[in-house]
This record gives sequence, C-alpha cells and structure tokens, in this order.
Amino acid sequence: MSTTETSIREEKRVNQHQWSRFLITTLLLHIPLFFYPILRLADWLALSWWLTLLILIPLSSSQIVSRIYLRSNRQPWAKIARKLADFWLGISPVLLLLLLAFEIIVLFSDLKPHVAAVMVIAVSISVSFAGLLVAITPMVKTIRLTSAKLTRPVRFVQITDVHLGSRSRTFLEKIIFKVNRLEVDFLCITGDLIDASGIEERELRCLKSVSGPVYFCTGNHEKYEDLDEILDRLQNLGVTVLRSEASQFREDVQVLGIDDMEDPLQVEKELKFIDLDTEAFKLLLYHRPRGLEAAAEAGIDLIISGHTHNGQIFPFNFVVGRVFDRTEGMYHLGESRQYVSQGTGTWGPVMRLCTRSEITLFEYLPE
Repeated sequence: MSTTETSIREEKRVNQHQWSRFLITTLLLHIPLFFYPILRLADWLALSWWLTLLILIPLSSSQIVSRIYLRSNRQPWAKIARKLADFWLGISPVLLLLLLAFEIIVLFSDLKPHVAAVMVIAVSISVSFAGLLVAITPMVKTIRLTSAKLTRPVRFVQITDVHLGSRSRTFLEKIIFKVNRLEVDFLCITGDLIDASGIEERELRCLKSVSGPVYFCTGNHEKYEDLDEILDRLQNLGVTVLRSEASQFREDVQVLGIDDMEDPLQVEKELKFIDLDTEAFKLLLYHRPRGLEAAAEAGIDLIISGHTHNGQIFPFNFVVGRVFDRTEGMYHLGESRQYVSQGTGTWGPVMRLCTRSEITLFEYLPE
C-alpha cells in the first residue's frame, strides 16, 4: 500500500470520527435551534398541544432523518425531503436570532405575543428566500494582479465547493456556462466539487465544454464518498487531477495541486515531493485555507483555496473565524499570496446570509 493510500485511509478514519462528533454536536444544537423556537412560537400563537407536537416532531427530527437515513438515497422524493430539511436548517438560526430579539421587545413593550410570532415567522421566511436567491446566483469576482515571472498575460478561473449532490447538475452546468463566457486560459477546481456517492459521469459532462485545461485538487468531501470513482470519472472527462503533482500550463506558468488533509502541515510535507519550476509563475491548488507559510518558503506565487464558505449563513462566519485564520479574501506573506474563496456552491441549505457564492476570475499581467 502506498504512502498516499495509507494517508487517505487514516484521514477517512479521522473524518468518520469527526463526522460522529459533528452529529453529536448537531443533536445538542437541536435544543436552541429547533425545540425552543418551535415551542415558544407555538406558545405565542396559543396552539393546542397536539398541533404543537404535529409541528415539533417532524421539524426537530428532520436533520436526523436527512443526514442518516436519506443521505445515500437518490430517489426523487428523498431529494425533495432533504431539500426541505436543509431549508429548515438554514432558516433556524435566523428564526432563533429574531425570536430572541422579539423576546425583549415583547417584554418591554405593548406588542402582543401572537403579533410578534407572526412578524418573526414572516421576516425569517423573507430573509431565507433572499438567501436562497444569493445562493443560486454566483457572482463573478475579478482579481487583477501582476507578476515579474510572466512573459504574457494569463487569465484563469477558480470554482470551489460546488457540492454536486447537495446541488444539482443544472447548477454545475450554469456555473460552467458562466466560466465559458469569461474566455479564460484554464479552470481550477479546488475541491468539494462532489459531496455524494454515485455521481455519474453524465452529471459532470459539462466540464468537457471548457475550452482550456481543467485542473482539480481533492477536497474533504470527495474523501467522504467514492474518491477513486470520482477521480476516474473526472479523468475520463479530460480533467487534470493533481495529487501532489505539477502540470506545466505553458513555459512561464506551472500549476500544482495537493490532496486535502486534516494535517495542518500537509502543504509543507507534500511540496517537498513536487518538482518546482523555479523560473515559472507557480499556482498551487489546495482546498483548505492553510499552507501559506510553506508556500511562501517554497516560492509559490499564489495558492487558491476554499472550504470555509465564509460561514455561509450568519452568524456561523464567527465560528469559522475561530477555526481558520484565513476565511475569505486575499492574504499576503512576502511575495506569496493566498486567496480564499467563499465557495461557488453551498453545503446543506441552499442559502447564504451575509456571504456570497462566487466564481473567481484572476487576471495576471507581466510586470
């Protein structure tokens, strides 16, 4: 067994442990996110106990059913059920924050509880649908930079965290249509393109329509699923999969990719095994927003990452900020840069609040 295969197996074991911890944490969060808002709103609306239970039971158990029992079910009804469960998950923090605010208003004003309940529900639904519109319409963010290593301009696009499986083939096709209209030299996909098992090659076929090369590095979600099959399908479609490897796009541009790993020293470790072109502009694809220090030491000009979604839904951006030093935007260290995308797609709820879905266009000119 190769070192890479051993590392992936160990990573899968760690990820399974983390997935278990995630489920436990999610269950504990059910109390503030699901039980309290439902029970409080039912009280304010003076609903009967049986109607309260009729609402509480399916909503409070929706994530357990969706994440455990429906996770691998590809039937149309299961997909719809998961979408509804995810939408409820997305609306729940908005509902909670508004409810806490209206608790104070009701306590210190003449606002009737049933009126407050209607207002909380109406505003939560309105905000969530606005978040849905943001999530399904990725913006193109343009970044213009210069490099003395370039002999002529280069334009490329980064997409990341599309989460095909959670998102549909139609969504991916819409993204690739936008990418093709930008007429770039090549496309970079920095992981989490897929987050479900059994995604067929036909669902990825739009990648063949990209005029230039397509470079791909793995994300954490590909490892949760059928990784080898995913990579085979991508390679069948002409995608260049970079696993601690380098590809020469042209004489002055080298593109590198490293497998995603939980290990914070992954970039430092893997760069030692890659033959770097010291004269060329070096672009590194790595899923997590880590490794800038190692990249700078190795003379990497730009490392592009994703993974964080910038929290995706407020106020989770504060949580992400506690885990990662770099959550979105451009970061500098010496002559090296790292750009962290907010993500092109979404995981879980098709919803974004105080964040944006993005397609990132890089335009580099010679100095």
